[in-house]
Amino acid sequence: MVAAVGALVIAAVLVVVRITTDGQETAYPAELRTLLPPSVLALVAGVANLTVIVLIGITAVERLLRREFRQIVRALAASAFGYGLAGALNATVQALTPSEGLPEVLMAPESQSVFTSPLHAYIAAAVAYVRALPLGHVPRVRAAMWVGVAATSASVLLAGVTTTLSLVLTVLAGWTSAAVASYAVGMSRPVPATGRLVRELRRFGWEPLGHRPLGVDAEGNQRYAVDTVDRRLDVVLFRSEDTSGVWKRLLAAVMLRGPAAPSVLLGVQRRVEHAALMDFTARAAGAAVPRVLAIGELGLGTLALVTEHVPLRTLDEADTGELTDAALDEVFAELALLHRSRVTHGGIDGSTVGRRLDGRVVFTGLANGTLAASPLKASLDVAALMTVLALRVGERRAVDSAIRVLGGESVAAALPFLQTAGMPFALRGRLRAHRGTLGAIRSRITEAVPDAPARPARLERMRPRTVVSVVAATAVGLILAYQLAGVDFGTISEANLGWAAAAFGASTLCMVAAAMALMGFVPIRLPLWPTVLVQYAGSFVRIAAPAGLGSLAINTRYVSRMGASAGLAISAVGLSQAVGLVLHVPLLLVCAYLTGTSYLADFSPSVTLIAVTAGLSVAVALVLLVPALRRAVLDRARPYFRGTLPQLLDLLQHPRRLVMGVGGTLLLTAAFVACLAFSVAAFGGQAEIAALAVVFLAGNAIGSAAPTPGGLGAVEAALLGGLTTVAGVPAAVGLPAVLLYRLLTFWFPVLPGWGAFHLLQRWKAI
Repeated sequence: MVAAVGALVIAAVLVVVRITTDGQETAYPAELRTLLPPSVLALVAGVANLTVIVLIGITAVERLLRREFRQIVRALAASAFGYGLAGALNATVQALTPSEGLPEVLMAPESQSVFTSPLHAYIAAAVAYVRALPLGHVPRVRAAMWVGVAATSASVLLAGVTTTLSLVLTVLAGWTSAAVASYAVGMSRPVPATGRLVRELRRFGWEPLGHRPLGVDAEGNQRYAVDTVDRRLDVVLFRSEDTSGVWKRLLAAVMLRGPAAPSVLLGVQRRVEHAALMDFTARAAGAAVPRVLAIGELGLGTLALVTEHVPLRTLDEADTGELTDAALDEVFAELALLHRSRVTHGGIDGSTVGRRLDGRVVFTGLANGTLAASPLKASLDVAALMTVLALRVGERRAVDSAIRVLGGESVAAALPFLQTAGMPFALRGRLRAHRGTLGAIRSRITEAVPDAPARPARLERMRPRTVVSVVAATAVGLILAYQLAGVDFGTISEANLGWAAAAFGASTLCMVAAAMALMGFVPIRLPLWPTVLVQYAGSFVRIAAPAGLGSLAINTRYVSRMGASAGLAISAVGLSQAVGLVLHVPLLLVCAYLTGTSYLADFSPSVTLIAVTAGLSVAVALVLLVPALRRAVLDRARPYFRGTLPQLLDLLQHPRRLVMGVGGTLLLTAAFVACLAFSVAAFGGQAEIAALAVVFLAGNAIGSAAPTPGGLGAVEAALLGGLTTVAGVPAAVGLPAVLLYRLLTFWFPVLPGWGAFHLLQRWKAI
C-alpha cells in the first residue's frame, strides 16, 4: 500500500508540475548558492557521504554476523531499487520534456546527469537503505545515518544541484523503494507453517494441545516440542533450504580422506529416510534411542520426523559429582552396544550423550551416523567420546574407563585418530579452548598401552593452507592470463628515461620515509642513515618471508641493538606497523571517494568507493564468521599490536615524535603512489592520483594477505587489474608500468639490501 501510494504521489506531482508550469518560468532562488562556497559544501557532502557509506558497511556486517540475511538483502535491494527508480524517472521525465527543458521548479542550475536531475539517485538509495533496515537497537547509528543524508541533501540544495521539490520527490522515491523491497523480500524469515504441522499430526491420530519451538539442531533443522492429549512428541522439520550442515559435511568430505569423511546426504527425502533408518537399526541393536513414530509431509521440500519424547539430562548438564567411574563405564558400554552392530554415531559431543530418568545412557543425534561402518569410523567414535569425557573428568579417568569397557586394543586403535581433524564439528570448537587435551589423552594411552601405535593417522587429504595457496595461485594465474591477452610486450623497452628516473627517486624516498616513521615511533634516538640501511636490509629479508613480517623482525632486532629492551623494541616497532595499518583504511576510503567521482558537481560518491566499501565489508564479515580465517588474521596481526597501547600513550605526550612517525607513514604511502604514477607516465599513460592511490592501497592490502613472500603474483595481478579498471590505464601501458614499479620497489632493493644486511651485521647493528 505504501509503495503504491508513493508511486502515485510522485507521478501526480510530476504531472501537476508539467501542467502548471507550461509556458511559465519559475526562477531558482539564486541567493541559496551564495550562502556557502561550493568548496565548503563539497567538504560537508564528502564527510557526510563517507560517514553514511561506512555505516552502511558496518550495519551490513552486523546483520551478517547475526545471520539475518533476509534483512540485509532487503536493505540492499531497496537501495539498488531506489537508485534505479530515480534514474528511470529522470530519464522518463527528460524524454517526455519539450525542447525548452524541464521546468525550473525541478531543474536546478547545476544539474549534471540523468542520476541527479530532477531526482538525486544517491540520496534516494541512501534513504531507501536506512528506511528498509531495522536499526532500532542502534539508535545512534540510525541517527548518524539520517544526519549524513540530511547534510548531503542540504549541500546539494545550497549548491544548486537540485531544487526543493526535486529533493522532496527524491526522499519519496527512497521511501517507496523501501516499501517495495519490504514487500518483495519480506520483513523476516517466515516461520514454518505450524498449521500444516497440526493437521499432519491429527492425520496420524494425535490431537495437539500446543507446540513450542526448541531452536535448531547441529544441521540447522527446526525442532519443536508438541504436547498431545496423552503424550509429548518431539518433531524435527527437514527443509530443503536448511543445508548448513550439508555444506559443512561436503567441505569435510573434500578435505578429509574417504574413510574418515562424514557421509553427505543431498535431498530432504534421503536425509529423513537415513535418520529413520539409523533409529530403527540402533533400536534393533538394543540401544536406548528415541523411537521414530511417524514421518509427515508439510509441503513441497518440508518433511517432519516425529519421535517420542525422552526426558534426558545431557552430559553437559550433568554435575561433575554425578560422573562416577561406574557412570563413565555405562557410557562406553552403550557405545560398544552400537559398535557391536556396526553402527557409528559420527557426531559425539556433550549435547548428544545423556541419561534418561531411569538411569539408562542414551545417544541422540544419530541422524548423520553410519551403518555397516568400518573399524576406522568406530575408532573415531571412541576418540571423540574419550575427548568429551576428558573435558569433564580429566584424561586419566576417561582413558581408564575406556580401557576397562572396550579393552586396550580398541583404545590403542583410537590413538592415531586423536587429532582435531578427526573430531566432530561441535567438539572442534570446544577443543580450541583446551588445546592440550588431545596431547594429554595420547600420553595417557601410551602410558597404559605401551604397544599402541604412536604415529597419527593421516586423515586430511591436504592442509587448509595448501588449499588456500593453490586456489590463490590459480586465481592469480587466471587473472594475469586474462589481463595479458593481446598485450604487446615490445612496449616494455620503450620507457621514458626521465619518468623512469623519477620513479627510481620515489622508490628511494620510500626507504627514507620508512626510516622516518620508525624513528618517530621508537622512544630512543636512532641515526637516520643506519636506519635507512635497515629498511634496505628488510627488503632483502622479505624475499623469503611473508609480507610485513621480515621488516618487522629486522626492525625489532635493530631497535633492541640500539639500546632498547626487547619488550620496548617489540612494542615500538609494532606500534609503527599498527599505525600504518590503521591509516590504511581511511586513506583507501578517502581516495576511493575522490576517484572517478563528480563530487564537485553533484556530490555523489563514486562507484569505486561503493566497491571498496563492499569489499571491505565482505572481508570483515568472512573473517568474523569463519573461525579459521579469524585465527589466521589474529595470528598475522598479533605481532603488530602486541604491547602497543603503552607506547601509544607515551607517544601522545611527545607531539614531535608523533608528527614524525605519522608524517613518515603518510610520506611512505605518497612515495609509493608517486612511484606508481611515474611508472605509468614512463610508458605514456595518464591517471588520476586518487585512482592510483586506490590501486596501490588495494594492491598493498592484497599483498599483505597473500601467502607468498612479498605478495608475489597477487600484487602484480591486483595492480594491473586496478590500473585497467579503476584508473583507466590501457593494459598495454599498465603491464610495463607494473613491472617497472615492482622492479624498483621490490626487486631492485634486494641487491643493496643484501649489502646493507651484511654491513649491519658487521657493525653488530642487527
